[in-house]
Amino acid sequence: MNMLAELFSFKGGVKPVSHKAESADCAIQTAPLPARLIVPLRQSAGAAALCLVEVGQKVAKGQRIGAAEGVFSSATHAPTSGTVVAIGPQAIPHPSGLAAPCVTIEADGEERWGEKTPIDWRTADPAALRDFLRDAGIVGLGGATFPSHIKLKPADAEAYRGRIPTLVINGAECEPWITCDDRLMRERAAGILAG
Repeated sequence: MNMLAELFSFKGGVKPVSHKAESADCAIQTAPLPARLIVPLRQSAGAAALCLVEVGQKVAKGQRIGAAEGVFSSATHAPTSGTVVAIGPQAIPHPSGLAAPCVTIEADGEERWGEKTPIDWRTADPAALRDFLRDAGIVGLGGATFPSHIKLKPADAEAYRGRIPTLVINGAECEPWITCDDRLMRERAAGILAG
C-alpha cells in the first residue's frame, strides 16, 4: 500500500465547480474609484514596507509609499492620487484576522500619475533589474505574494549570466471564478509581450 493511501481514507479530494463561464467571455471593465483606499504595508509573509509618507501628504497614483525592508519584502505604491489621511494598523483581508500597518488615502478623483522611471532591460545589470522589480512592488499573485526579485536571483547568479534567454509567464488560473489572466491575455496580449 502506498503512503498516500495510508494517510488519507478517502479517494480523490475536493474538486469545486470552476464557475469560469460566468466571466470568461466578459470584457475587462474599470471598477469605480472608492472614496478611500487602505493600502497594507505588509504584502507578504516577509517584513512590512517602510512607510515613506506622512498624514496630510498629497500622493500621486503609482507613487512609492512604502520601501522594501529586508530581503523578503517589496515596495508598495499609491493606487490613486489623493491625500494620506491615516497611517497605522488596520484590519486586512487575511485569514488570521490580524491588523497590519496600512496607509489610508482619500482619493481626489483625479487619478493623477506620479513620475515614471523607465529602465532599459536590454542593457541593465541583472542586480539593477532585480532592484527595479523590488522597488516597483512586483510580486506573485498567489496567496503568499512572493516578491519577484527573489525568484529571479539564481543561487549562483554568475554561473547563469547571459544563459537565461526565456521568460516564462504563468497564466494558469486554477482557482474557481478567476478568469482575469485569461481576459488579460485575450485583450492585452501585445502589452504582455512588450513587458
